Amino acid sequence: MRVRGMARLGLCGILFGLLRLSSACPGSCFCNASRISCIDQEPGIEDFPVLVPESDMENITDIYISNQKRLLSINEDHMKFYSNLRNLTVTNTHLTYVSMMAFFNNSKLQYLIFLFLKSVWVCFRLLSGNPLQCECKNIWIKVWLDDSERDGLLYCGKKYLKNHPHKHENSVIISEYPRVEVIPAVVSQMAGSDATVMCSVSGAPTPELSWIVVSFSQISHKMELQSILTLSGLSPDDNGRELTCSAENIVGQTEASVLLNILFPPTIVQLYQPVRNQDWCIPFTVTGNPRPDLHWYHEGKLLEEQQYIRTEIHEITDTEYHGCLQLDIPTHIHNGIYTLVASNEFGEDRGNVTAHFMHIPDVDHSGTGGLGFSLVGIAGVALTGCILMLVFLKYGRSSKFGMKGSSSVISNDDDSASPLHHVSNGNNTPSSSEMGPDAVIIGMTKIPVIENPQYFRNPGSMLKSDTFVQHIKRHNILLKRELGEGAFGKVFLAECYNLSPDQEKILVAVKTLKEASESGRADFHREAELLTNLQHEHIVKFYGVCVESDPLIMVFEYMKHGDLNKFLRAHGPDAVLMADGQQSLQVELTQPQMLHIAQQIAAGMVYLASQHFVHRDLATRNCLVGENLLVKIGDFGMSRDVYSTDYYRVGGHTMLPIRWMPPESIMYRRFTTESDVWSLGVVLWEIFTYGKQPWYQLSNNEVIECITQGRVLQRPRTCPKEVYDLMLGCWQREPYMRLNIKEIHNLLQSLAKASPVYLDILG
Repeated sequence: MRVRGMARLGLCGILFGLLRLSSACPGSCFCNASRISCIDQEPGIEDFPVLVPESDMENITDIYISNQKRLLSINEDHMKFYSNLRNLTVTNTHLTYVSMMAFFNNSKLQYLIFLFLKSVWVCFRLLSGNPLQCECKNIWIKVWLDDSERDGLLYCGKKYLKNHPHKHENSVIISEYPRVEVIPAVVSQMAGSDATVMCSVSGAPTPELSWIVVSFSQISHKMELQSILTLSGLSPDDNGRELTCSAENIVGQTEASVLLNILFPPTIVQLYQPVRNQDWCIPFTVTGNPRPDLHWYHEGKLLEEQQYIRTEIHEITDTEYHGCLQLDIPTHIHNGIYTLVASNEFGEDRGNVTAHFMHIPDVDHSGTGGLGFSLVGIAGVALTGCILMLVFLKYGRSSKFGMKGSSSVISNDDDSASPLHHVSNGNNTPSSSEMGPDAVIIGMTKIPVIENPQYFRNPGSMLKSDTFVQHIKRHNILLKRELGEGAFGKVFLAECYNLSPDQEKILVAVKTLKEASESGRADFHREAELLTNLQHEHIVKFYGVCVESDPLIMVFEYMKHGDLNKFLRAHGPDAVLMADGQQSLQVELTQPQMLHIAQQIAAGMVYLASQHFVHRDLATRNCLVGENLLVKIGDFGMSRDVYSTDYYRVGGHTMLPIRWMPPESIMYRRFTTESDVWSLGVVLWEIFTYGKQPWYQLSNNEVIECITQGRVLQRPRTCPKEVYDLMLGCWQREPYMRLNIKEIHNLLQSLAKASPVYLDILG
């Protein structure tokens, strides 16, 4: 029953629509949803059929009109609502005129009209019985149907239109569509000169010629079918303009244009002070034709544009180029005078603007003069030298480990690692005595900081209650040579006996504790318990402690090739600078090998994060390299002295690796797994620059300004885009937006697997 009811409703709707169309249909016509047919002579239609309401005409696709003696014309008002009309047939009427704009709104009618009007003979057949006047004003229909007809004469007979060169004598009217030609089509003249343009027209009846010219000084010589226009005093403002020559007769109207190409030297119209939007921009407006070449100078030196400093053109008009010099997060080193030079083959122009992006950091907070500071520095160096000499005289001749003389410490064995070298770039900025022991100055703001331990366990994680720290007998440790020294004490290469059941002795790295105070001992034991719980293939292995007597000792595995930073520099393009006079140079690291190193460090950081440890000082100097390009994370603490310029000394004792720290660690003392992710991004940058110091061109105070203002390191030359995108993911300002450490490891692992790694570079 429900289906029948719906069918009835649908049928009623169709019938209602037909009734509504019938009621709106003109007399002598029959209308349905898509067609209008007007064929009854009586009473006949007085005008072109129009439906009410107007919306019904949108559905009409076919109109057939015949035997209507009172239909005299068709114009735009008749046709404008038949937007979907496809077929129009008019026959046996008194139609005498069709407006040129009649079918302007009937875009779907064009093809069908072309079908039944495409030739004169078809036109004659369909319009038979219509006294369409043989006048030139009706010839536009033929031209509109086929533009190629403009090339010939249109002959008009008494009863029809026909395009035929051999019309007999009753062809009394000849019409020709107007044609226009301008010479030259393009005027290329220097500014300040004059130009002459000629326009020639033809057509039947003779067309009327006119120039469409705006704001020109002109002299015109006009004849019936030709006009010569002389333009005087051409200016740069005329560049790109068009002069139009128009010809019109009763058949139609046509135009031709000449383009003005005015040549002139460049002019810097505007050069503004820098403005800050998302980045910094020095806006300018320059004119010139041909288009000027743009070059920038900074403090008189040619500015080499790159990804972070570049010229961008935002808008081009006929005569002007609007753009800016884009600077992404500039620092105070970009302050100064910028000179814009615009040049083309006709001349050049220069403009200067002073830019100030950042205050110069105050690196001498003490307020003392240069001379006083120099004298104090000299006295301090002399005093330190005297103290070191006394210590050497007192303790240098004997050892608490039973070795005599310095020769007992230094070994000439081939398997010994070479001493570490001070290879960092940059400046170590002296701290202010007014800051106090735990403060760092950023701009004019003093921010407190805390001491930075090697590893830091989050408060929510506790050490295992059953942690067992292995104790090693002192007589089983034989020191070979010193590897380095830190604030805690020294690190030695040593041989350790009875440590492995498979080997009588193995090489180890021994870390000694200088301070034997109660607090120092407590820290020593806590660190030993912490390190005992860190067991991973990419974390330096901790064997145990020796606490029988002072100094207290920690024993670690020995990594033959030393710290990763030194290793990268020795296997990079600048290795010759690090060779220390040695003739043999190492093989340069390849990109797959760099990825292999990076994914190992990421694997170690994934493990630390899973154990709720925050490293706080992740850098290539704190990673070690062993056999077959094996890389492990470790920190003996001595890098704070060996790589002193990598740290920012606060007060008298706190050392901060600010070049590896995110903004929240610098400003708010926040150290988290996310801050380690930031540092890992910097480590990737180190790897792909062969161990360069981050921000090597800036001092520590300048680096603080850069990081806290959101600037990031540029993409290294040898770094793939995928890896740099990963770095940028590590350097998001908001910690929660940074990549997850597992995601980083997976991405690096995928990239490393994409190409084989050859591990024979170590020799």
